[in-house]
Amino acid sequence: MQRVPMPSQRRAVIDVGTNSVKLLVAEVAGRLVDPLLEQSEQTRLGSGFYETNRLQPATIARTARAVAEFARKSAEWSAVSTRVIATSAARDALNQDELLAAIRSASGLAVEVISGEQEADWAFRGVGSTPVFAGQPLLIVDVGGGSTQFILGEGDRQQFGHSFRLGTVRLMERLSHSDPPTPDEWERCRGMLMDFFDQQIRPVIDSEQRNFSSRAVQLVGTGGTASVLARIELSLVSFDRDRIEALRLTRAQLRRQRERLWSLPQGERKKIAGLPMDRADVILTGAAIYEVLMELFGFPDLRVSTRGLWFAAVLD
Repeated sequence: MQRVPMPSQRRAVIDVGTNSVKLLVAEVAGRLVDPLLEQSEQTRLGSGFYETNRLQPATIARTARAVAEFARKSAEWSAVSTRVIATSAARDALNQDELLAAIRSASGLAVEVISGEQEADWAFRGVGSTPVFAGQPLLIVDVGGGSTQFILGEGDRQQFGHSFRLGTVRLMERLSHSDPPTPDEWERCRGMLMDFFDQQIRPVIDSEQRNFSSRAVQLVGTGGTASVLARIELSLVSFDRDRIEALRLTRAQLRRQRERLWSLPQGERKKIAGLPMDRADVILTGAAIYEVLMELFGFPDLRVSTRGLWFAAVLD
């Protein structure tokens, strides 16, 4: 019997994160996602947020403009639906309603503010939408600007998914540092991360891993930080999904990257091939999170998935 092809539908998702706003336009057929357009604009919604838990008027305005521009592009690409989701900063904000109203006014679109559990679930499903990571136990780590999701699973089975209040922007705002950072400032950052992982994350991961699989668990990073670390290692001046997802970034390679990044002033970091200039500050804390995680839990290498939570959001 000849199999009838699954009809496809063009859909768009706009992801409003703590650090950036992302757009995905894709052809969706059943559980298959074929990305057509992927763009990101850094709006720093979480800048100046963590002292008061209130979003700032300037960051709200920048974010609303970015969403409106991405909504215009999704219409140009004839998407039949455009979904707007928002994560950590929007989730925690006391003045969340101001952000949602600004986005609706600028774009005409309503925003879904998703829970940390939903964010973790979509990260797991997004990574699983490619066969690259099929058939092996995975610890998926989605480092965002305001939160980090840890998900343990294998195939279609998710063992657990937790969202923690740890992110590149959140950590950067807690840690004032020189330009370039000093060795003492690195030790302070490392110490804070070691304490956080030891107290909040290790008990959960150790407990779940014992009951999960006898095979070695592969560490997979998803989200902007992991992709940028891969691009730096490969000196990629433009996005290349196949090369990024084929890379195994070893613990030693990541440590060398972090040492280099933390030794340079921001102006010099902006010249590094593969590092977008607008991420030259938050890459410090992003690299630190992954280095300490790999050191503490003994992961020999990091694989990178470029298919984040928005790939799952476009399926639903």
